[in-house]
Amino acid sequence: MSNPPLYADFATFLQRYFPGAKVQKISLNAGFTCPNRDGTKGQGGCTYCNNQTFNPEYCRDDKPIAEQLEEGKRFFARKYPGMKYLAYFQAYTNTYDELESLRRKYEEALAVPGVVGLIVGTRPDCMPDELLAYLGELNRRTFLMVEYGIETTDDDILRRVNRGHTYAETAEAVRRTAERGILTGGHVILGLPGETRAGLLAQAGEISRLPLSTLKIHQLQLVRGTRMAREYALNPTDFQLYSDVDEYIDLVIDYVERLRPDLVVERFVSQSPHELLVAPDWGLKNHEFVARLQKRMKERGAYQGNKWTDSEKRINFAGE
Repeated sequence: MSNPPLYADFATFLQRYFPGAKVQKISLNAGFTCPNRDGTKGQGGCTYCNNQTFNPEYCRDDKPIAEQLEEGKRFFARKYPGMKYLAYFQAYTNTYDELESLRRKYEEALAVPGVVGLIVGTRPDCMPDELLAYLGELNRRTFLMVEYGIETTDDDILRRVNRGHTYAETAEAVRRTAERGILTGGHVILGLPGETRAGLLAQAGEISRLPLSTLKIHQLQLVRGTRMAREYALNPTDFQLYSDVDEYIDLVIDYVERLRPDLVVERFVSQSPHELLVAPDWGLKNHEFVARLQKRMKERGAYQGNKWTDSEKRINFAGE
């Protein structure tokens, strides 16, 4: 009998939709803000957030969307001529605008040659019905994924990090989106203040109950200029930062073993620019981390879904 795959990976997932093609996401900054930055729900944003940590140089809101995409294409085309591209609306909350404004931005991206679809990052509390109806129509003519910031399933921790929404709102937004036939992704952070190992492992089962197609996982990173970095300076014992990368790897394996086997894991770590990062600093590239993770999984005989329980299977397949 052949060994099961260690985890459901994103590259294989994309090949289902773009067989034989190399596909690259290009991050965009379309000039959005967030409801917990502009005063609608709060001020200052999530306590861990500094969008500079994931925006490449070309990704600046003073440039038109088409120009950002063309610059991104030139960067990646040097490596892989003939590559196809997904326009990734990443910075801040990319559904937080009037419908016509959003429509113009999404359509501008899709009009760029070589762009074969959209990924739209947003919050669970920023998906009105009229926008979801438009996205359902868009989904019928192009590749589309909506990616929600879940971060945690614990409402107390959501309040502590100033997210401004509940987990119930997350579950409802994911359900409404998936019901439209739209690929739906989620994002979680491991190690937020107040989380326990037991809580995180229970979270994996809870996340698996959602009708998600993909999941991004990464470690908590303390970034200069954020409220959380200041909190850490005052009370470092409130944080579990996994300064030992092997400890984090074992946590990730325990987490992945409890995930639904078909839930595609897009990533396990994030990398903030070194000049902005307070901790943890492992000095590893993403591919180096994945290689260590896979080696450790093989040593442990671990694979995704290995500890996904029968009760969770029944709940998931019953659609409850």
